[in-house]
Amino acid sequence: MSVHHQARLSFDGRGPGLTDITRAVAGVAAEANVTVGLATCFIRHTSASLVIQENADPDVQVDLEAFIRRLVPEGDPLYRHTDEGPDDMPAHVKAALTATSLSVPITDGRLALGTWQGIYLWEHRRRPNRREVIVHVSGTR
Repeated sequence: MSVHHQARLSFDGRGPGLTDITRAVAGVAAEANVTVGLATCFIRHTSASLVIQENADPDVQVDLEAFIRRLVPEGDPLYRHTDEGPDDMPAHVKAALTATSLSVPITDGRLALGTWQGIYLWEHRRRPNRREVIVHVSGTR
């Protein structure tokens, strides 16, 4: 029997950085009660993104944030879109370079992430934001 289940998750951002949302996504997958399937996550924003990254050493997240800040700096004179503050256009570029959606297989009823993998919401704006992620699970029981 084919199953489709969807949930909208909300997260309060604290400013730039990665927030582990793996448990919340795993909870939606568990609610769907599928044995084999796929969980698709989609963030409904253009200045934040989703990534799968290491969940063991927090230095990885610090290094990623430092690298992307260096790669996409604020104040570049190339930017024309500046009405929403100096961090807005860089946030759009960062989101374009990463991902607004990702998919994770479900095997034996659980997300098939690797040992050191977690699902992260990556906030690119300096100010706190409420972010929404839609999780769609499809599969079979």
